[in-house]
Order: sequence, then structure tokens, then C-alpha cells
Amino acid sequence: MGKTADAIAEGLIIATAAARLVVRNHILVDAISNDTPFSTEALKPFARETLEALAVEQDVAAERAKHDWRRAFGRQSDPGGTHDYRGRDTGNLRRRARQYRGVAKELRQRAEDDDALAALIEDARDAAWGDVAANLDQRLIVEGMRPENDPDYELMRFARMQSIRLIDLPRLAAHQRRASHQH
Repeated sequence: MGKTADAIAEGLIIATAAARLVVRNHILVDAISNDTPFSTEALKPFARETLEALAVEQDVAAERAKHDWRRAFGRQSDPGGTHDYRGRDTGNLRRRARQYRGVAKELRQRAEDDDALAALIEDARDAAWGDVAANLDQRLIVEGMRPENDPDYELMRFARMQSIRLIDLPRLAAHQRRASHQH
């Protein structure tokens, strides 16, 4: 792979991490605040919009690099600051624009790929569950989860029941379906 391909791959890793975070937060809000059952299919439009919004950000960055490249072309004096580009910077600016466009293209392809959307949602759900589990683990350590010692017991009980219903049970059902198809 060349420099541009490496930079696109790196940009895609960063953008995917950002998308996973946005989808994870959406899952948590839906599960805790809105009492919405988890559904990969129901989340696909949101995940698609998230990837498309990140692609638009990459397009904007590409246009900015293109604009900077055109402005810098032929300028030879010393720069006045970090973003005051000169002729010697045009190669890097062109490369950046290609890289941003490449990341945008890949994000749009993933937004149209059902398997890629499902993988993003599953990763986000795992991250959401990790947050819930860590929170519960901390509470177990701190309070032993004895009702008489926990003023938030009822509220946390509701959250625990929600996480079992919305995350654990669908995950168990999916595992059982996979296991039954493998035999």
C-alpha cells in the first residue's frame, strides 16, 4: 500500500471509532431513557446516517484542502502561520484532499453495506454493554448491591433489568440461533 492508501485506512479506523461511539451512545439512550428494545434492523438507518454524516465531514475537509492548495499555488514567501500554505505545500495538500475523499468514499460504501452496518451496530452494542457491565461491577464492589445499603437500588434495579432484557436476552437468542444453524 502507498502513503495515500495507508492514510485512507488510518482515517477509516478513526472515523469508524467515531461512528461506533455515536451508535453506542444512541443505544444507551434508547435502552435507558426510551425503554426501546434492541434491534439491529431498527438501528441500521441511524448507523447509515452516522456514516454518511462522517463522509460529509471528510468531503468538507477535502474541499478545504483543495481550496488551500489553490491559494498556495505559486506563493513562495515565508508562511505567516500554520495554515498559511505556500507552493511547496501543494503536494501535501493535494494528497490530503485525495485521502479525505478516499475516506468519504469508503464510509459511503459501508453505509450502503448491510453487513458492515450490522458489524458496526454489534461493535457499538458490545461497547454499550461494556459500559453497563463496568458500571455494575463498580457498584458491586462499592456497595455489594445490598438493598439496605443502596439508596439508588430501585433505580439501578430497573437499569439492570433493562440491560438483561435489551442486551443479554437478545445476545443469548442470537447465540442460540447461530449454534442451532451450525449443527
